[in-house]
Amino acid sequence: MSPIIAPSILSADFSYLKKDIEMINSSEADWFHVDVMDGVFVPNISFGFPVMDAIKKYATKPLDVHLMIVDPDKYIEKFIKLGAQVLSVHYEACTHLHRTIHAIKSMGAQGGVAINPHTNIALLDDVIADIDLVCLMSVNPGFGGQKFIQNTYSKTEQLKNLILQKNSNAKIEIDGGVDVLNAKLLIASGADVLVAGNAVFGAPQPLEVISKLKHCKGLSIIK
Repeated sequence: MSPIIAPSILSADFSYLKKDIEMINSSEADWFHVDVMDGVFVPNISFGFPVMDAIKKYATKPLDVHLMIVDPDKYIEKFIKLGAQVLSVHYEACTHLHRTIHAIKSMGAQGGVAINPHTNIALLDDVIADIDLVCLMSVNPGFGGQKFIQNTYSKTEQLKNLILQKNSNAKIEIDGGVDVLNAKLLIASGADVLVAGNAVFGAPQPLEVISKLKHCKGLSIIK
């Protein structure tokens, strides 16, 4: 099965946002990945409701919204009203994660949980059956263009095993440093969704990069 490809709009050219959105609309990509940063949970600020509204206006594919913010519960309803069909909150930002996930799902969106590179997969044991998507950060969150963390392959395998053990339907999403060189190993490790930012928007031929990611086949992992 082909992976779900979710280009990260954070890496788009905001001088020509409509143009880049229409490029994704016409591509083989499946979702738009939208990173929301507050400058508190992560050391950067991206954009908020007005830009989200503009993306919704032109996007013809599902919006996969990743909240890198403190106290995300305050904003769940607003982001879903603005078109978030997949909404991920950080494990590290939620005091009552089970309640937050069910609040997202009760409003009609898929509930996702993102975890930072240092966060242990085992911490999801009690909620994995309720999650629709786990976003594994393969860089430290906050900035695009960072180097991919190699331990992500092992964490992806661990997460896949947990999902199978708990009979969960959660998809595994990899976010950070994804490109055509590591995509095959990520898929072989168990990844279902690939978020690509600079690899797509920094390429001379972004449509070609999206197509290559979409048609990646998992490589065998040598133990």
